[in-house]
Amino acid sequence: MNNTLNKIEDKYIGLGENPETYLKGLLHAKPITYWDYIEVDTLLSLQKPRTNFKDESIFIMYHQVTELFLKMMLHELEQIVNEKKITSQFLIVKLDRLIKYTSLLINSFDIMRTGMDYDDYNTFRSTLTPASGFQCAQFRLIELHCTSLKNLVSNVYKDQLSPGPGIKECFDKIYWKDAGINHKTGEKTLTLQLFEEKYHKKFLNTAEELAGNTLEDKLKQLPTIPDALREKLRKFDRLYNIEWPLVHLNTAEHYLNGKGENKKATGGSEWKKYLHPKYQQRKFFPSMWTKEELANWGTNVKSEHHGSID
Repeated sequence: MNNTLNKIEDKYIGLGENPETYLKGLLHAKPITYWDYIEVDTLLSLQKPRTNFKDESIFIMYHQVTELFLKMMLHELEQIVNEKKITSQFLIVKLDRLIKYTSLLINSFDIMRTGMDYDDYNTFRSTLTPASGFQCAQFRLIELHCTSLKNLVSNVYKDQLSPGPGIKECFDKIYWKDAGINHKTGEKTLTLQLFEEKYHKKFLNTAEELAGNTLEDKLKQLPTIPDALREKLRKFDRLYNIEWPLVHLNTAEHYLNGKGENKKATGGSEWKKYLHPKYQQRKFFPSMWTKEELANWGTNVKSEHHGSID
């Protein structure tokens, strides 16, 4: 006990503080509880449905859980980009975690199919317009942490980029904006307008801060990329950019096209094209794949499991 007290005293003296003041505070502090530490009451109060349909709460909670998993992924990626001395083993540990979180997201998506009544969902979803999962900012921040902005340029515009394109030019042609454009008028949808009003500056600042320092860039600091790390990079790339979008597409088809109605997404996007990786062509680590694999990106999967593009 005396040894511990001495360490506490040294700690606060080193901070220029009076150790006795902190010990008196500890004497009167209430014990911590699980519910206070986890903020359980606050967390369970965050579901605010807009209708009286019971399953709308499931819809909200599932997306809140997804946001927490994405935050966990960003937590790992921020450690990677801030690490000064990158090693293969460090990246393998981080990639393992990213793979686990992405796998959980993929496996959990079945909740969206089984947790909501078909007719109820297709009724209450109209109250969500123009909100859309398209507006998930953490998803975009993960992309920016993983790969260079040039890799996120829409496939339509890749051949139109100037030599050595800057951040603004790449961002103006980033792939996900395609889903927020009315292709008949060329105008931005309200979904995209609101999203950019909220996050455009944050995205640009993040892209500037991460220029030359993304996960993809960190790989260049290694003398070699061992097979174990290469396999982790390929697996994470495939899970996040092929498997997860396809599971999302499959669920969207269940609700939006389950009876051949081909309903519109709440954000107004051409959801079949937007969700399918064949059209997105998003790859975090292109150098990890063969030319044939890149050419067939998102097409060599069984459509009966993940939805179709027809």
